Amino acid sequence: MSPQPSSTPPSLSRIRIGSAPDSWGVWFPDDSRQVPWQRFLDEVAASGYEWIELGPYGYLPSDPAVLAEETARRGLKVSAGTVFTGLHHGPDVWDETWAHVADIAALTQAMGASHLVVIPSFWRDDKTGDVLEPDTLTAAQWRHLTGLTERLGHEVRERYGLRIVVHPHADTHIDSEENVVRFLDGTDSDLVSLCLDTGHYAYCGGDSVKLIETYGERIGYLHLKQVDPEILAEVRADGTPFGPAVAQGVMCEPPAGVPALEPVLAAAQQLDVDLFAIVEQDMYPCEPDRPLPIAQRTRAFLRSCGA
Repeated sequence: MSPQPSSTPPSLSRIRIGSAPDSWGVWFPDDSRQVPWQRFLDEVAASGYEWIELGPYGYLPSDPAVLAEETARRGLKVSAGTVFTGLHHGPDVWDETWAHVADIAALTQAMGASHLVVIPSFWRDDKTGDVLEPDTLTAAQWRHLTGLTERLGHEVRERYGLRIVVHPHADTHIDSEENVVRFLDGTDSDLVSLCLDTGHYAYCGGDSVKLIETYGERIGYLHLKQVDPEILAEVRADGTPFGPAVAQGVMCEPPAGVPALEPVLAAAQQLDVDLFAIVEQDMYPCEPDRPLPIAQRTRAFLRSCGA
């Protein structure tokens, strides 16, 4: 008799699953359309997650003692902080950038995390869609971007013991496969790793599994997200900015969208390094009762994948 196929999912022993304020519709430090931070912490813990990100600086308490107490009593730990940078503008923005980064890096370090997610600045406004600057960089701007990102990686590591992971993002200059590869090829792997967001990369036409298999040594962190292919086709055809596209539901609940997360997680496991995989379902703005059941279903789905 031939053996029956096992229904047990593969073990993803090197993958640590978490979620983020983003999955509760939180994009800003303070916004009347967002749930209070206490509710986010209560509900992310109730959904079965152990790890969280800080989200936009100022949303969660910025006092390390307060935040440590609030997370610990809910059984939560912090995996990373997040910063926004516009380093392609060159040395003139360094001091302002560092002032922004330093506070967030200090809180991230105090919470015992080891990663700082770095998101490039948007070339069009994520709320209004207004075009702020050209959507492509000059050769000089690419040199500023790569060189100053390396400097940021060095300074953050030396001063705070954190590793930066740069997040390719829709409506930024690090978005498509072409631009992501150009950025990786132009930066030192010892100083700069990547936060691969599966949804943003698919939104911009990239293949996450291919990127992991090709640039595995540069993948330092994952954001798990899916896009609705039908809505994506519409927003691409219409040239819709990212913020309004999210409001239209372009980022959807897994496993309804693309890319399939099972092969992404399997490829990440094959790297044989410990990786955070943080769920981020962009939902700003959303009704306050919507995130919790989605988060619970998503956590159950990821368990069915072995995570």
